[in-house]
Amino acid sequence: MAQKCPDIQFTVVDTDAKRIAAWKSSSLPVYEPGLDKIVESRRGVNLHFSADIDSAIYKADIVLIAVNTPTLAQPNNSISNGLAAALDLTGIEECARRIAQVARHSKIVIEKSTVPCKTGDFISNILDRYGHPGVMFDVLSNPEFLSEGTAIQDLLEPDRVIIGGKRGTEHAQKALASIYAQWVSTDRIVTMDLWSAELAKLASNAILAQRVSSINAISALCEATGANISDVARGCSMDSRIGSQFLRPSIGFGGSCFHKDVASLVWLCESLGLYEVGKYWQQVLRINEYQKTRFVTRMAQVVDGGLLNKRIACLGFAYKGGTRDTRNTPAATICSALLEHGAQLSIYDPKVPGQSIIEHLKEPQNMPAETIAASSIASPFSPVFSAHDTTTSNVHICTSVYEAIANAHVVAVLTAWEEFQNIDWYRVSKLACNPAYVFDGQLVVKDPAALKGLGLHVIAIGSPAQPIPDFSLGPDEIKEKAEAFIGMSQLQSYVDHKVSVIMNDGRLVVGMLRGLDQTTNIIMQECQERIFSEDEGVEIVDLGLYLIRGDNIAVVGLVDEEADAAMDYETIRGAPLQPIRH
Repeated sequence: MAQKCPDIQFTVVDTDAKRIAAWKSSSLPVYEPGLDKIVESRRGVNLHFSADIDSAIYKADIVLIAVNTPTLAQPNNSISNGLAAALDLTGIEECARRIAQVARHSKIVIEKSTVPCKTGDFISNILDRYGHPGVMFDVLSNPEFLSEGTAIQDLLEPDRVIIGGKRGTEHAQKALASIYAQWVSTDRIVTMDLWSAELAKLASNAILAQRVSSINAISALCEATGANISDVARGCSMDSRIGSQFLRPSIGFGGSCFHKDVASLVWLCESLGLYEVGKYWQQVLRINEYQKTRFVTRMAQVVDGGLLNKRIACLGFAYKGGTRDTRNTPAATICSALLEHGAQLSIYDPKVPGQSIIEHLKEPQNMPAETIAASSIASPFSPVFSAHDTTTSNVHICTSVYEAIANAHVVAVLTAWEEFQNIDWYRVSKLACNPAYVFDGQLVVKDPAALKGLGLHVIAIGSPAQPIPDFSLGPDEIKEKAEAFIGMSQLQSYVDHKVSVIMNDGRLVVGMLRGLDQTTNIIMQECQERIFSEDEGVEIVDLGLYLIRGDNIAVVGLVDEEADAAMDYETIRGAPLQPIRH
């Protein structure tokens, strides 16, 4: 606003003197692309930062209230199950009282914070009660619709500017509209009544959150059916009635707005007795939590041997790319769940400070129990994650993608940073363990087939983890291929000892189908040493990896009981386990 209105003086005030000092420095207290250049160009000209709140209020003609409105903790009840939350208007009340006490001439007071309906009346009542005689206040609602990461562009070219006010405030609405009109087309400046403006903000965020949960719900269906979520989303978005915005599947939404505003909307519905409407919006939040649950559950099911003691490279911690904001970030919930599984985390985010990551992981990550209970797949972790001792070796903060990936068993993409779309996956294949899994929670991998050729097994949101193998080869074809390769007598020897399969390209592969224990690699190594060490041309593999890669395989023979009993599983692992049977 200071950039577009050079003839108006803007003063930003805050009770936090350190924060004001940061605004005056070269290290701004928030990260937003392009913001630093604008602040530098206008600071000291018509943009000022001060801790002298009273002086700024006294001199101002217009006062914008832009304080945090966090959610109030609500006890669980049979209706909302903890998914409804009122907003804490303490900051709004303090601002209104201070404006009333300091002001000596009439002012326009604008609420920019996200607030529930009728907050404007709440502010007006405070101003009228504590204001000085003869001082008049016009209260307007001018909600912001900025998106972190694109806030500058959102301000320069807004879809709409909403100005709400009660009857009798038309002159104030025109005054505010004239400021925006210096760079915004007048057909995008919309005036309406006060309550409608307040509700428009909540409704907008709720509908956007709904779209995210909708496409994420479809992604779960795609994983179960084998459909491709990118194709499904594209097919939907080409409908002009739907469009493409917020139809990108992910691990869920985060940030300071969506969850808070939907929970506030649920609370508003319930407070007005609109319980069925409240339940509708609750489901948006449930699906969002379920998406995070599914991501970790799937990882635990797919990774050979589970996640215990596995090193997992977590790429990204901010709730989305283009910001270092970690409020309600899905990455915190997922990382906490991975720690519960006993994994070792190597975390890298290009903007989030390491200490901020550590502090987040020390906080309990709450998840509604019913979210997990509603899942068709039982969750392997507790509904409420405990705080973790991240001072030990289970969490490593890294300074680059490749530092995080070194010796990792799993790469988990948690934030859609542009940097992650340009990863050198060949380099990754050399740094990571073999085999390595890539769980793409943000669909940043452009060519999963290319990674497959590097030995990296990509499991992306909305894609099946294990393509169904093609058992198109008949017994006679299998026998011919096997005899041509090594001869029937040798084949029979392999069949007697282990599961044997033949690839469609004619290579004989002997190994174990992957199970739910942690012994596959150890058993296969033992198998190779005991039985096949002298044979040429036999490849010992974990067949589950081929399933993930989508190779066509056909089962030749099954392990027999005598051979199974001869393998000393307990000696190999040092603990009893149930042999895998297929």
